Amino acid sequence: MTGLDRAGIGMTSARTRERLVARLRDKGIADPRVLDVIRNTPRHLFIDEALAHQAYDDTALPIGHGQTISQPWVVARMTELLIEKGIPQKVLEVGTGSGYQTAVLAVLCPQIWSVERIRPLQDLARKRLQALGMAAVQLRHADGGLGWASEAPFDGILAACGRPDVPADLLAQLADGGRLVMPVGEADSQYLTVIDREGNDYRQRKLEQVRFVPFQRGIR
Repeated sequence: MTGLDRAGIGMTSARTRERLVARLRDKGIADPRVLDVIRNTPRHLFIDEALAHQAYDDTALPIGHGQTISQPWVVARMTELLIEKGIPQKVLEVGTGSGYQTAVLAVLCPQIWSVERIRPLQDLARKRLQALGMAAVQLRHADGGLGWASEAPFDGILAACGRPDVPADLLAQLADGGRLVMPVGEADSQYLTVIDREGNDYRQRKLEQVRFVPFQRGIR
């Protein structure tokens, strides 16, 4: 049993997924739409087969190239924050990574545009998303800090990497009335941060402390 043909058995069973959903609910994830997507998204397909037994643990896992697949609580919380005031129609994701967060967003939001700076990760994510019938997701190999200016503005922006401040390019590409969610802060003191744009004003909220891989520039 290999690749995307791996069945949802054993540690990837429906019962295991339900235990994960219960843990997320206990940790404060309340939006039933988000919990349902987490329940039905096959996280074991977005990691190496050798780690499949940990797929539904609430923990980050390595995906190569110095990157990780975020823990399910983080994916759920960021998604919950992004859709808190309504489903954004057009979303920019900075850091495709394994494609797991992308897949979660694609179920909830009509249009997803996702940028990844590491080509091998993007190529593998594309195959996974296409195998799950999510071929409409737009992927780009580029420096995430620059966003995707030709497709802006975006109703929602989600960045899955931390840095001390929010790139000006991302703020400029956020639509009026839109929301940006990303970890902000130094490596040992990052906080999930929500920024809502109202005209030329940007309202910022600092929430839970988190730990993400650092925001890096350039492509490879």
